[in-house]
Amino acid sequence: MSAAGVGTTDPHRSSERREVLYVIACGSPLASHVGRLVDLAQQDGWDVCVVTTPDGAKFVDRPALARQTGHPVRSRYKNPGDPDVLPPADAMVVCPATSNTVNKWAAGITDTLALGLLVEGQGKGVPIVAVPFTNVAMAGHPAFRASLARLGEWGVDVLFGDHVLPLHPPGTGEHHLHTFPWAAVLAAVRGLRCSVSPAA
Repeated sequence: MSAAGVGTTDPHRSSERREVLYVIACGSPLASHVGRLVDLAQQDGWDVCVVTTPDGAKFVDRPALARQTGHPVRSRYKNPGDPDVLPPADAMVVCPATSNTVNKWAAGITDTLALGLLVEGQGKGVPIVAVPFTNVAMAGHPAFRASLARLGEWGVDVLFGDHVLPLHPPGTGEHHLHTFPWAAVLAAVRGLRCSVSPAA
């Protein structure tokens, strides 16, 4: 059992195990559209579980995502003695990743379930894609750039830059949701498959 309280498969699910992708959504308006990524990943053959940060939970439709994935949407550490409810992750994608989560992750902080999963997963060698969605002011802080560089040095696939999506001015994020390149995120996730060990 992991410290984050995930790792046991549902006995009612098919015995033919698919690769499991954790989609981790942080507190951004883009999180309200994360169902698009779930749909694309499912079409690509992944068994998808959604985890949010506490702020990310404010933006998502938890019941709808639970129906879509067949798994509960988690945002907090489980209580002692509570059963594990998600299968173990073969890969993870953090999308949208906020500057707050990126900086804490790079510092090894685990004060949310999402961060605990990322830090633990990275230590276990789980392949991870990080897709920041932030504004030009937040992205301009030296700590954010340093954190992205550090994560990249540690093997995280960081999908960020004007070639992915140009940064937007503060307060305008909701006006740029329709241009977000979900297909590019899926392509990066698909690239993780070469790092995923075959299921037992």
